Amino acid sequence: MIATPRPGADEDGPSFAGYVARIADDEHVVAVLAHQLQQVVVWLGDVPETRGHYRYAPGKWSIKQVIGHLSDTERVFAYRALRIERGDVTPLPGMDDQAYVAAMQVGERTLADLVGEWGDVRRASIALFRNLAAPAWPRRGIADDQPISVRALPYVIAGHLRHHLETSDVRYGA
Repeated sequence: MIATPRPGADEDGPSFAGYVARIADDEHVVAVLAHQLQQVVVWLGDVPETRGHYRYAPGKWSIKQVIGHLSDTERVFAYRALRIERGDVTPLPGMDDQAYVAAMQVGERTLADLVGEWGDVRRASIALFRNLAAPAWPRRGIADDQPISVRALPYVIAGHLRHHLETSDVRYGA
């Protein structure tokens, strides 16, 4: 596993910076991704299935929708890293997370199934980032009309999850 320096301030756009900032300077981001895999399984293992549709307020996402959202966004962020790492300079579009959540149809799925899928997505992300060659990390592209580097994307993924874990502790009592 290649240790990569923290991304510079010019390696991510405004909507990504808050997620990058959630990862401390002394944390190895790929190790954080691996630790989060275990953390989420433990966190959600304590949530009863009957609570999967719980929303802390009208119009807010249910616990199941949050898990689906985590899978969707991680796939998109990892795909961006792959495209940029492979030298694809095509600007990448943003994603409408509200539309994704509305289309995901979590109602018939169990929490365990959604958590299992998220775990599969996370393992794929870890494999991608563990196996990147050193020259790939600083490569840059455009995603959602903002600059982003390969190096910044695992920070975005890990920070995005931290954001939702903090939100879930406070708002979902999970």
